[in-house]
Amino acid sequence: RSGHRIIGSPELGLSAAAAYGQEKGFVVHSLGDQVVGESRQVGVEHALMLRDMIKTNADNSPLLLLSGGETTVTVRGPGRGGPNQEYLLAAAQTLNGLPDAWGIACDTDGIDGSQDAAGAVIGPDTLARAAALGLDAETMLSENDAGTFFAVLNDAVVTGPTCTNINDFRALLYVPST
Repeated sequence: RSGHRIIGSPELGLSAAAAYGQEKGFVVHSLGDQVVGESRQVGVEHALMLRDMIKTNADNSPLLLLSGGETTVTVRGPGRGGPNQEYLLAAAQTLNGLPDAWGIACDTDGIDGSQDAAGAVIGPDTLARAAALGLDAETMLSENDAGTFFAVLNDAVVTGPTCTNINDFRALLYVPST
C-alpha cells in the first residue's frame, strides 16, 4: 500500500518566507497565496503598497511584502516573458529607482510562462541600468517583452524545471541602507 503526504503548498511556502523574514528583522506583510489578476496591474498595486508601507514606517524597519498565487498576462505584443517578469517590470516602473527597494518574483516550477527563466529580480538601479543599455522599459512592457528586458540586464532567475509547483512567489523588499 502506498500513501501520499503533502510536504509543500503555496500557503506553507509563504509562511516559511514570512517566518524567515521575521527572523531576519523584517516587518512582514503577506497578501496571501491566492493573489490573481493582470500581472502588470498587480505589480503596480504591490509597488504602491510598498511605497505606502515605507511612508508609514516610523522606525525605518526593513519591510517585506509577500504574495503568491497565479497572475495572468493579456498578450498585446510580440515579446517574450511570463507573468512574474511582467509583474516585476511594472513594479520597477512604479518604484522608479526608489532607494533600498528590491524585488523577486518567480514561478516555483522554474518556468515563467513559456520562458526558460523562472522569473527575475529588481533593484533600485534596474531602470537606470536598462536605460544605459538602450532598453525602454515602458515600450518593452507594452510589447510583453519583460523576458528580453531582464535577460539583457542579466536579472532573469533561471533555475531550470523544478518538477514541483506551489504557484508563483513574489516578494518586494525595503532594506534601509542607513
